[in-house]
Amino acid sequence: MPRYSVLMSVYAKEQPSYLRESLDSVLRQTAPPEQVVLVCDGPLGAELDAVVGGFATAHPELAALVRLPANVGLGPALNAGLAACRCELVARMDTDDIAVPDRMARQLAAFEETEGLAVLSAAVAEFRNDDPDDVMAIRRVPLSHEEIVRFARRRCPFNHPCAMYRKSAVLSAGGYQVFPLFEDYHLWVRMLMDGAKARNLPDVLLRMRAGEGMYRRRGGFAYLRKSFAFRRFLLASGFASLADVLAALVPQAFITLLPNRLRIAAYRSYLRGGPA
Repeated sequence: MPRYSVLMSVYAKEQPSYLRESLDSVLRQTAPPEQVVLVCDGPLGAELDAVVGGFATAHPELAALVRLPANVGLGPALNAGLAACRCELVARMDTDDIAVPDRMARQLAAFEETEGLAVLSAAVAEFRNDDPDDVMAIRRVPLSHEEIVRFARRRCPFNHPCAMYRKSAVLSAGGYQVFPLFEDYHLWVRMLMDGAKARNLPDVLLRMRAGEGMYRRRGGFAYLRKSFAFRRFLLASGFASLADVLAALVPQAFITLLPNRLRIAAYRSYLRGGPA
């Protein structure tokens, strides 16, 4: 089975207990990683530093720490981590999510059986109340390359925290770039335009924390302005048509300006594919 690196980025506002759970889920994989690259995006504070240091001490053969002197944001932080990844295959993980035990094994198998595959992810289960079994919704994504390309013209075609990709394909497309809240979608579109072959797996391979804060960040005029900027990129690049942009922006603008409680319901039913 191919070797792979895990790429994670943590910053000061994250919860130490969540980071510990996320790292534990990586260590429990049926196909263990060759390397875990953990980017410390700026100073972390004593509690997070204790978790990071404990992991590095317990697993020196796996841990590769990249400490940035100041918080630079997700895109630049992941670029710094990607440069430290030794393996061609890289698995992304957010530091508050939980990978199912055979996530990596199943994704590695997909790379082995799909010639030329550059990027894939899978469905994820969003949970609340710190209980991975309290699933609110399943975030599903299209499966075949052709479906992914069509879907990407209007919506993000991969679940970033559950993505695995070839490092060379990401670098060929220009790596992560600064596009706040849309760093991953921006990368996927550039990879697809660069000829990257894509696929998604249908089963849930990751459990994602989805509290009210996550949905609140996707509300308000500031988020809507960022969304407009991203849609302008899609249009200017020629990847999406004006019809695609309008079809995506109109419902997104409506949902973005809803009160948070209603926004959560809209995401669960329309954008996430319904409850589990």
